[in-house]
Amino acid sequence: MIVRPVAADQWPIVAWLWQDFRHDLAPVVMGFPYADGRYRHTQLDGYPGPGKVGYLATEPHPNTSEDAPVAFALVDGLDTDERELAAFFVVPASRRVGTGRDFAAEVLALHPGRWRIAFQHDNPSAGAFWRVVAADAFGEAWTEERVPVPDRPDVPDDHWIRTA
Repeated sequence: MIVRPVAADQWPIVAWLWQDFRHDLAPVVMGFPYADGRYRHTQLDGYPGPGKVGYLATEPHPNTSEDAPVAFALVDGLDTDERELAAFFVVPASRRVGTGRDFAAEVLALHPGRWRIAFQHDNPSAGAFWRVVAADAFGEAWTEERVPVPDRPDVPDDHWIRTA
């Protein structure tokens, strides 16, 4: 797997993967596509930007051997004392083989310092994944807290992993 910052001409690739990311989250966040058939993308529209960077992971495509995107991550807060993993997605065909753990470890290591990583309460797979990643990356120097979702009292709290 090769991990690189998203190049200017690769943001359309991330935009395609973003739709898969939001589709995966749809059952958890009760997300519907908008009238144009796309899921909400306002968060992605802020990238790249001040204090924000994206990463794209690629691997050889099994049929063509060309570099194919297998994951993306969006990082925010590079201009503050706490980084945030704002979005993280691994394509389904690359899950459960270590791609996500390796990619997350590499992205977290690229930006030393304090981190916060959120996941939805109703996504137990994400919770299990991020707890393992946090233990691998930070040892015991992290906590998990439940935080209400702003303007959404009807949904369960988010979970936030925070490092010391």
